[in-house]
Amino acid sequence: MSKISILIANYNNGHFFKECFDSLIAQTFTDWEAVILDDASKDNSLELIRNIVKDDARFKIHMNEANKGVGYTKRKLVELSSSEICGFLDPDDALAGNALEIVFKTHSENPEAGLVYSNFIFCDDQLNKVSVHKGTQINSLDEKYLNFHAEISHFATFKKSIYNKTSGIDTYLKMAEDKDWYMKICEVSPVKYIDEDLYLYRVHGGGISNKSGDQAAYWHWVALIKMAERRNINIEKLFLENYVQMKTYNKEVTHNTNLKREIKNSRWIKLGNALGLCKFYKYL
Repeated sequence: MSKISILIANYNNGHFFKECFDSLIAQTFTDWEAVILDDASKDNSLELIRNIVKDDARFKIHMNEANKGVGYTKRKLVELSSSEICGFLDPDDALAGNALEIVFKTHSENPEAGLVYSNFIFCDDQLNKVSVHKGTQINSLDEKYLNFHAEISHFATFKKSIYNKTSGIDTYLKMAEDKDWYMKICEVSPVKYIDEDLYLYRVHGGGISNKSGDQAAYWHWVALIKMAERRNINIEKLFLENYVQMKTYNKEVTHNTNLKREIKNSRWIKLGNALGLCKFYKYL
């Protein structure tokens, strides 16, 4: 059994996989397995990946019979893994050469930590470094843990024994599935931030996380609503503070027909109403 499982969910990204593969082969920590699950790609991803991996037994390749989406695929990857420590690596991204060594050491020194995460490096479509995004240490279930500004992000690794104390990755989520399980682990254990640049994140048009800001915001709020249900809290005020200008909302809209119409037609208010967050919508 390997000490770390690298989980790779692929959909039509086989043409980027060589850099991902090379970054794993170059790791200073060598006791790992890479579990790849292809979500019924429409291109020749599987052929490309198999040709790159060749006979390296550390790579285990699986496939969904039909396209199931990122939530289902990532949840299945956890089930397919054999290690206590797991971490997701997208096939179009890569790891710094010492990433697994640092992560394993941090997990070993912090046995209570369910989640260990680092900084990531924004890269262009050729994986050239552009800028660094810094994470934040999460110490309590405050607004930072809601991950509005990617306070928790790549390279995120977890202990499976602690992950199994949660309901796991939500198969319903089409995006923000990572933010969902980050919050879940924060709710059952301490987490540990490493101030190291361990993950190379490629920005390109085909990436699922490069969809429109509106799509990302929608799925983030779906994850937050599920969190609110778990914790039995009301997040309407949080929604208003983050997506509605409070100075506008706080005006006496009942006496201002134009302002009422402006607020009611706001795309964020409409989204909030659709998600069940804005109980005041029916009064506008």
